[in-house]
Order: sequence, then structure tokens, then C-alpha cells
Amino acid sequence: MSPATVFQIHLVLGYIPWLLCFSAYVWPRLKSMDSVEAQRAIATLHSFRFFGLVFIVPGVVGPNLPAGFATFAAYGDFAVGLLAMLALLTVRMRPLFWLFVVAFNLVGTADILIDYYHGNQLDLPALAGELGATYWIPIIYVPVLTITHFVAFYLLVRPQPEAVRSLTGDTAAS
Repeated sequence: MSPATVFQIHLVLGYIPWLLCFSAYVWPRLKSMDSVEAQRAIATLHSFRFFGLVFIVPGVVGPNLPAGFATFAAYGDFAVGLLAMLALLTVRMRPLFWLFVVAFNLVGTADILIDYYHGNQLDLPALAGELGATYWIPIIYVPVLTITHFVAFYLLVRPQPEAVRSLTGDTAAS
């Protein structure tokens, strides 16, 4: 099997264990939480996306990893990580918190979709070895990030029962 085929299999199969884990353990907990706490949990995971800067560290990735992919992926992740941290820091200022929650999810989703597009355009599967030590990021980390962005959007548009809003103080803070 070619390295490109192995990489493509890894990309697809990376979603299956996360979906199984998420549906069994994470989703039941998230959907039982109030909106703010659920979004804080998701923002906490995404706050580690500063780690994407590793794509531009020489020696961690191969010298032939296309700069068009590496630079955009690195700075896109960095921006999302900062926005997620800002969401966490502003949780007591609800209008700002919700602004940053929406921002990190929009920017994060766009970043992942654009990275997939760039990777396809640059034939990243054929260059998978150039990912070096970062090979695990698109295989293990990106699937859970993608899943949590979709969940975050669902939770943002899901109607909240009045009892939950009044208990959490969202009616006054919104």
C-alpha cells in the first residue's frame, strides 16, 4: 500500500473512534450541560490549537512540506486557539463570551475546511511523510476538532428551556 493510500485511510478512519467515543461519553454529558458550560468545555479543547504553529518549525516537519499548506494551517490554528482562549477569559462578560464562541467556531471550521482543500490541491497524501512528527495532527486531532465545531454550532442554535436560562442567569446576561 502506498503512503498516500495509508494517509487517506488514516484521515477517514480518524473520525470513527472519535465519533464512537463522542457519542458514548462526551455527547450525553455536553447535551445535559447548560449552554455556557458546554461551550466552555469545547473552547477548552480548542484553546490548545496554538500547537498548530508546529507546522512551521523546521526539523519537526520535512523540508518539502508545501509552505502554502504549512503556513496557513499553522496560523489558522494559532488564531483559533487565541479566540478560544479569549472566550474562556470572557465567560463572565456574556456578550463577549458569545462573540468569541461564535468567532472561534467560524474561524476554526473555515480553517479545517480550507486546510482540507489546500491539502487536496497540493496532493498532501503523496507528501504525507513530510508531515514528520505532525502526522498525527490531521489523523487524531483534527477529527475531534471538526466534530466539536459541529456540536458547538448545534448547541448555539438549540433552543434552551426557560428553566435552564433562568438558572444559569443567561436571561439577564444575554
